[in-house]
Amino acid sequence: MTSVVVIGAGIGGIAVAARLARRGFRVTVLEKNSAPGGRTAVLEHDGFKFDMGPSLFLMPDVFRQTYAALGERMEDHLDLIRLDPTYRVHFHDGTWIDLTGDLVHMREQLNAIEAGAFDAYLSFVRDGYGHYWKSIRYFVDRNFYSLGEYLAPANLPLLFELKALQKHYPHVSHFFKDQRLRAAFSFQNVYLGTSPYQAMATYTLLQYTELGEGVWFPRGGMYRVIESLVGIAHKHGVTFRYNAPAARIEVDDLRRRASGVTLADGEHIPADIVIANADLPYVYDKLLPGSPKAERLKRMKYTSSAIMFYWGLKGPRTPALLHHNVFLADHDYKRSFKRIFDDLTLPDEPSFYVCAPTLTDPGFAPPGYDNMMVLAPVGYLNEQHPQDWNALTDRAREAVLGRLARAGVTGLRPRIVFERTLTPLNYRDGLNLAKGAAFGLSHDFLQVGYLRPHNRHARYGNLYFVGASTHPGTGLPIVLISARLAEERILKEQHD
Repeated sequence: MTSVVVIGAGIGGIAVAARLARRGFRVTVLEKNSAPGGRTAVLEHDGFKFDMGPSLFLMPDVFRQTYAALGERMEDHLDLIRLDPTYRVHFHDGTWIDLTGDLVHMREQLNAIEAGAFDAYLSFVRDGYGHYWKSIRYFVDRNFYSLGEYLAPANLPLLFELKALQKHYPHVSHFFKDQRLRAAFSFQNVYLGTSPYQAMATYTLLQYTELGEGVWFPRGGMYRVIESLVGIAHKHGVTFRYNAPAARIEVDDLRRRASGVTLADGEHIPADIVIANADLPYVYDKLLPGSPKAERLKRMKYTSSAIMFYWGLKGPRTPALLHHNVFLADHDYKRSFKRIFDDLTLPDEPSFYVCAPTLTDPGFAPPGYDNMMVLAPVGYLNEQHPQDWNALTDRAREAVLGRLARAGVTGLRPRIVFERTLTPLNYRDGLNLAKGAAFGLSHDFLQVGYLRPHNRHARYGNLYFVGASTHPGTGLPIVLISARLAEERILKEQHD
């Protein structure tokens, strides 16, 4: 029986482990932390519950396909609730808009902000629809085995159809004149850890994903996905070993093969196939010492990071908030992204996201209490001029509380009975994310498709990668696709 060792029990590692185990491979998953999930972790304290990472369940068909590939029905494991409005976007001038699938309400809101904006919105969503399906079919949900295959004549027209050479914010500006609407339909790049001024216009697909495919919430939280997939993996015979950090991937240069993994305590685990679900730049830098690619990866573009707050609040839930809420920066929207991506710091007036899940699932807080998670985008770790993360965290907290108060969410500070924070230092040290970049490598034109780090090592033919920094990229559903693509490649090369 072919033995497989997977490094990392993030969603990609769990999914590829379960897929291969179902096909008869003997699979062991090594996880450095005490529980599975990676970035999709859960925090529980005195009756409070927080999804610590992703909080938007998008592209349900990808999840459905993953469960089906494992012989299961998604509906038997997840009780999905569609959220509509998807979220409320608060602007700097005190106005807001609820993004919703209710077209009559959208027409009323959009035309009140800008005459004719609803017709532009319909064209915008149609544009995103085309980008979404063409991207998935031709570039995301497939392996590329050569540059010639990626740049095949049939694909070249698609690069122009997908507007891969245009930037997202200027493209959005073709549809909307009002600065508020331009911001409302471009900030979603933050989900990928990129700036709308640097991201490809292709990413209008993000807005279609939310408004066309829907934003969902699994009752019990996003961690239910991790728990259910781990349970399915166990059923197929996968062994999970926690508190088992990998120290090195052992390689045989003569045979051009990986031979197994050595743990931090010195234990060696042999393997016929090694799959790294740890962050790919970290793997090359720390687990494959001496790799010349490690230095090249350090020079690539990275995504932003985040300062996170997890607040347990005394008193009933806050009626001014929906489940998902976005508070956008002041009128100097462009400068806020420059501060994140060029200056590697917190913007002077940060935009931020608030998740208030008790509106949908009261079980996220004890009776008489509320729960709030806040994400403020920030630059990744500056290795030449290290940031003062205590000071930046304090500044972020004050900015969030002040902005919430101006939006009618007052009196929060004395209600906070529990707080946990995360900074890029936690992403680096706790999750082994290079530079503390919360979403891995960035997604510009030169870092997608075949140009993104490949899901198989160029020299060691039995060493594979899944996760955000390999093809096709970041985001829970996309990482699930990366698990499928890794499985496909392994099976193809085993057969060959």
